[in-house]
Amino acid sequence: MKPAASLLSCLLLAAVAFAAGADEAKPAAKPDLAKGQAKSNEVCVACHTNDGSRGSPANPILQGQHPEYLIKQLTEFKAGKRDNPIMKGMASALSDDDIRNVAAFYAGTKAKPGFAKNKDLVTLGEKIYRGGIAERSIPACAGCHNPSGAGNPSLFPRLAGQHADYTEAQLIAFRARTRQNSQQMTDVAANMNDREIKAVADYIAGLR
Repeated sequence: MKPAASLLSCLLLAAVAFAAGADEAKPAAKPDLAKGQAKSNEVCVACHTNDGSRGSPANPILQGQHPEYLIKQLTEFKAGKRDNPIMKGMASALSDDDIRNVAAFYAGTKAKPGFAKNKDLVTLGEKIYRGGIAERSIPACAGCHNPSGAGNPSLFPRLAGQHADYTEAQLIAFRARTRQNSQQMTDVAANMNDREIKAVADYIAGLR
């Protein structure tokens, strides 16, 4: 190959590689809240209400939840990493764009305050949430989920006001290893007894 032709060939290859890299570097499209709301009304409304608010205590409140957390959970339901036959069926019908849009829609709604119901357990629940139980290697929930239950957008879910029944069920599932998409939570719940789980779940329901 002549030097000029060789140089031209190299330049063309470099241009193609640069263009491919530029495409890969493009940021993800901004979530479409209107599409997210429409998709939630189509797929999610029966269990989570039309705005993700206080529906059945067996199902989580989605209002105000961090979009990163919702995306992670929906993606893991879809992949089977988080096992739930109903949610796998629902999530499997969603594209990546659908998941981003739905997560952004729920994150943009304002969560309504909840309340604790069991006055006999509230002191124990507060103790565990804020200070843990050091002698049994149970860390304070507040360390990851924030003292107010606000969570951390990129790492930990918002808990404040969540249904106590749902939180209790998830802690039991982590302890039993039937929910296996967070080793950290499996380790925490492994050392908690039923009374402690119920107490902290009820306390979380009243956080605001």
